[in-house]
Amino acid sequence: MYSASVYIALMHFPVYNRNGQVVTTAVANMDIHDIARTARTYGVKRFFIVTPIPEQKELVSRILHHWKEGYGAEFNPSRKEAFDMTEVRKDLDEVLASIRKTDPEVQLVATGASLDNALIRHDALGKAIRESRQAQLLLFGTGSGLTKDIVDLADCCLEPIRGPAAYNHLSVRAAVAITLDRLLGR
Repeated sequence: MYSASVYIALMHFPVYNRNGQVVTTAVANMDIHDIARTARTYGVKRFFIVTPIPEQKELVSRILHHWKEGYGAEFNPSRKEAFDMTEVRKDLDEVLASIRKTDPEVQLVATGASLDNALIRHDALGKAIRESRQAQLLLFGTGSGLTKDIVDLADCCLEPIRGPAAYNHLSVRAAVAITLDRLLGR
């Protein structure tokens, strides 16, 4: 395993839309399932879904309940295991309050395809996770990425994932999986 606790937050607000406006994006059932399973596979301590919209929080809560305690927990115990470490929160402050109950010192790491300044490389952050005891919270944006305000709060920004082609529009599920593999994979 590694020394530091690693957390991830899927931010649905505040994020940009394709026109550069600050918006709240809709929660996607597929993201919850795929990211929870990826997070569990890589030993993430907790996966947070962040949305301020009460109806979206209720939707996530119903999905989580089904897989943690409902028929889904009995039907698919490995899915239950992934969902047990998944929570919904209204904002980043709630996420940080939850983390600080067990990890008082946490470094915020912004991710995004368009980040281009003060970047930390995957190998350097992976080394810090293995050798440091400071918890890490990786922030993943939906829509067209995290707002400048959120990026400015971060202690560092992780280098973007780049393929060989000019096209750069990964799904957030794929970005989370690639990032966790680069940071925590064997």
